Amino acid sequence: MTNNVTGLTRIIKAAGYSWQGLRAAWQNEAAFRQEAIVVLVAIVLACWLDVTPITRVLLIGSVALVVVVELLNSAIEAIVDRIGSERHPLAGRAKDMGSAAVLLTILMALTTWLMLLVPHMR
Repeated sequence: MTNNVTGLTRIIKAAGYSWQGLRAAWQNEAAFRQEAIVVLVAIVLACWLDVTPITRVLLIGSVALVVVVELLNSAIEAIVDRIGSERHPLAGRAKDMGSAAVLLTILMALTTWLMLLVPHMR
């Protein structure tokens, strides 16, 4: 199946598909909503803190990555659920791995915030 759309039209269509994905995640995934709200608060906090621009970028990037990985995890879960509702070890493994990726990303973000902000608290 070849897509003959190119140029600006392709970019506009891709942006539309991305927006649909964000809306679907917001409407159907409680974890995405919760993480997105925490990320927005963290971004505001990072902008408010008196830190260097590089530190601010690292703080914001680390929490933004959580939302990206959650979107990928939600996509994996949707595909697995679409394939069938019966329990299968590979389906469970795929969902567990996606969840583990989210957990590791959250831990990385927390570590980044701690490492960057603890020196400022002294």
